[in-house]
Amino acid sequence: MDISVVVPLYNEEESLPELYAWIERVMHEHHFTYEVIFVNDGSTDHSWQVIEELSRKSKEVKGIKFRRNYGKSPALFCGFKKAEGDVIITMDADLQDSPDEIPELYRMITEDGYDLVSGWKQKRYDPLSKTIPTKLFNATARAVSGIHNLHDFNCGLKAYRRDVVKNIEVYGEMHRYIPYLAKNAGFNRIGEKIVHHQARKYGKTKFGLNRFVNGYLDLLTLWFLSTFGVKPMHIFGFLGSIMFILGFIAVVVVGATKLYDMYCGNPYRLVTESPYFYLALTTMILGTQLFLAGFIGELIARNSPERNNYQIEKEIE
Repeated sequence: MDISVVVPLYNEEESLPELYAWIERVMHEHHFTYEVIFVNDGSTDHSWQVIEELSRKSKEVKGIKFRRNYGKSPALFCGFKKAEGDVIITMDADLQDSPDEIPELYRMITEDGYDLVSGWKQKRYDPLSKTIPTKLFNATARAVSGIHNLHDFNCGLKAYRRDVVKNIEVYGEMHRYIPYLAKNAGFNRIGEKIVHHQARKYGKTKFGLNRFVNGYLDLLTLWFLSTFGVKPMHIFGFLGSIMFILGFIAVVVVGATKLYDMYCGNPYRLVTESPYFYLALTTMILGTQLFLAGFIGELIARNSPERNNYQIEKEIE
């Protein structure tokens, strides 16, 4: 199979027939063998009924229905797991991503040799409340990830070589950082294509300020895990050792100061009467705790077997 199109969606019943007709036309014009996997992320409208109707008319339509809303990353994870195409294309269901971009994205993967190609919506039709946070987010993501050639990490329109989606784990809300995940997995041939962005035709945007905040928290998490995820002792042990040494030196200095006062005949006071003694002792205790946290982190497996366990109510094969 040439292409698998993975479409995560939440309450997009109006746009689905038009989107699939558009995808179908593009695929037939370029003689691609394909499948379209709609992942219904707990929609409360009639999205699943629309997907079932499309599947009865076309054998290329497949579907996954979550029992509840999990988020875009779980939807992509399950879609990637089900995909069978040599190239996997992801796009949003709101008609803001153009299926006309698919042939060129496919060519860049199969002929130009990219592992991943991310869309760049250079000209956007979103409100300023979304575009300004997006620009700040992308600037930070480029700096942290080291992928400086990408302008739009969060663009839903992307193309992947099959090996990429089968060797990365998208969880939580990490869909924003799939290029970073791919890079950490050893897929370094990451490209970008300017794509057409259309104004939303149906429904309303799912973007909120909470997503902007969560995006930065996820980026910090991913950076930490990619840097210290398999070697937590390198960060906790280092910080713990530094704090313990500083605390120990401070205790020695406080003790030596008291001995010097006694030698010089100055009024004698107990070491415990000095606030610096307690600060030094606290620093030593915190250092020990950080060191132990790093040691325990080395013993605990980071990957929970339940992290990507989602309740799927129905599937269309």
